[in-house]
Amino acid sequence: MKKSKKAIIFGTNSFAEMVYYYLSNDSEYEVVAFTVSKAHINDDVKFGLPVVPFESVQGIYTPLDHEMYVAIAYVNMNKIRQRFYNEAKGKGYNLLTYISSKASIYTEVIGDNCFIFEDNTLQPYIKLGNNIVLWSGNHIGHHSTIEDHCFIASHAVISGHCVIKENSFIGVNATIRDSVIIEKENIIGAGAVILKNTKEKEVYAVRNTELFPKSSDQVNI
Repeated sequence: MKKSKKAIIFGTNSFAEMVYYYLSNDSEYEVVAFTVSKAHINDDVKFGLPVVPFESVQGIYTPLDHEMYVAIAYVNMNKIRQRFYNEAKGKGYNLLTYISSKASIYTEVIGDNCFIFEDNTLQPYIKLGNNIVLWSGNHIGHHSTIEDHCFIASHAVISGHCVIKENSFIGVNATIRDSVIIEKENIIGAGAVILKNTKEKEVYAVRNTELFPKSSDQVNI
């Protein structure tokens, strides 16, 4: 794919490394640098590219010529990503949205600083806000809304007419029934099944599978 735009990645963690890989191999963006807060710079170079202080990045890579992606995961209910999202916009950067070429997207209402990995299915009439991560393999049903600063892990099913309110986390293999409202700052744990509306700041966790009292060589299957 022809590289027609230049990008800076905020972050140097494993999520930032994933962002670098996908932008480099499946987008029109050429990644030219990484940036983090000065106090968190451990190395001056990553993947052969400079790592520059976020405090002064706009003087080195101007917002006029570069876009940025803030690559921070769901720590502190996505509020760290939200903070630097706001600070990057305050510096004048356009915050890029990446949509995998292997995702199935049937909506055009998608905000900025979103990252949509492969095998996501977004049905018609969906609205995605800003600063959202959709990891691999999710199903987002028709007429649903995901508000700002959310993180959806892999293989979640969000049925039609749902609302996921801001700063929420949806875990791997979670299922949300149609027309359910997930209130703000919820944690929906891996494998959870949500059949009714939640309240603000609730946590839903599924118990671990019980350990069978025999070893594998004592069980006939």
